[in-house]
Amino acid sequence: MTSPAARTALDLTADLPVSALEDFYRDLHRHPELSLSEHRTAAKLTERLRRAGYDTTDGIGGTGVAGVLRNGDGPVVLLRADMDALPVQEETGLPYASETPGLMHACGHDLHVTWLVGAAEALSAGRDTWSGTLLLVGQPAEETGLGAARMMADGLYERFPRPDVLLGQHAAPGPAGLYAHVPGLILSASTDIDIVVHGVGGHGSRPETAVDPVVTACFLVTRLQTIVSREVAAGESAVLTVGRIEAGTLPNIIPASARISLNIRTQSEHVRTRMIEAVRRIAAGECAAAGCPREPEVTVGSSFPATVNDSETDRRVSSVHAEVFGAATVLDPGPAMGSEDFPRLAAGGLPYAYWFVTTTPPDVWATAPGDDLHHKLAAVPSNHSPHFTPDLTTVAPGVRALVSGALTLLN
Repeated sequence: MTSPAARTALDLTADLPVSALEDFYRDLHRHPELSLSEHRTAAKLTERLRRAGYDTTDGIGGTGVAGVLRNGDGPVVLLRADMDALPVQEETGLPYASETPGLMHACGHDLHVTWLVGAAEALSAGRDTWSGTLLLVGQPAEETGLGAARMMADGLYERFPRPDVLLGQHAAPGPAGLYAHVPGLILSASTDIDIVVHGVGGHGSRPETAVDPVVTACFLVTRLQTIVSREVAAGESAVLTVGRIEAGTLPNIIPASARISLNIRTQSEHVRTRMIEAVRRIAAGECAAAGCPREPEVTVGSSFPATVNDSETDRRVSSVHAEVFGAATVLDPGPAMGSEDFPRLAAGGLPYAYWFVTTTPPDVWATAPGDDLHHKLAAVPSNHSPHFTPDLTTVAPGVRALVSGALTLLN
């Protein structure tokens, strides 16, 4: 038997203006904006929310947007979409590809905003079917991990109704039309670390008079890889990636310093703490072995918290998704190593559900090498790829997923 929330969601989204929503998506995709510079995107979102009957405010935490629709007694449900793009040169060849050189919506945030607009309009038009309050949030700077915190610091829940529950969804690779739910840990914590190795500069012809920080940095990069393989228990999940090395100006100059930037992904606080301590210890040891004149500078930088769904909230949302889309479309892939700042909107322990919507075009999925889901996932363009291309057939289902989730909680 179909639940009232599922039936209502199907009714409210039966006649979505799909063509207009696709045009809205294409416009956002053509005009990507980096974190905390999402002025045009925020204005477009604000305009659509206002037209749908929401009380709107922009400029929250810089470029954040909030839309409120009060509709009688009931819970306050927050729906969130992130808005920022990435410094990626698009290589999709799409007719609506980015018109800004070096910038691209390579993570699907343009699709997230489109889903939010569609859900906002459908829920507003069907307000006689539910009661409560909707708080819709267009969040800046998810990619840098700053946006949610900035909106909270700007009084998001003092200026607008404090939510009872939060919902968020994200585009992901996979055959279009699956809904990935995990009733607990779904995304990992992320921590950035910078290391500055101090050497003694000199002429390339006389290395004996210098202490080469480049050689030390290379040893350090290699040794850091042993943290996961030799210091993290086999039952734990962790990733360490060195993403940047900077040193020197000319081939015949031994520089005075070298900088390494790395990122760790962890799924528990004790593993995160142990990995940071190991980075400090290994950096100090390698620099001491090389005879560096100073200890290295190790700076722990920005971080993302782990995303841990409230199991009951996720159960309710995944159940209605199974009704709306079919039980075979809902799966539990287990936790991923990616990270999000969405949990910062849940400060104080507010319950939330966060899930993925797979968006790989059918033809791309069908021709990807591999015989199973795992191998094909490794072959198709993923988030942050210059070839990442969500299929437009996911516009309406993504709207329907948000609407059904919200109705489950509002009703």
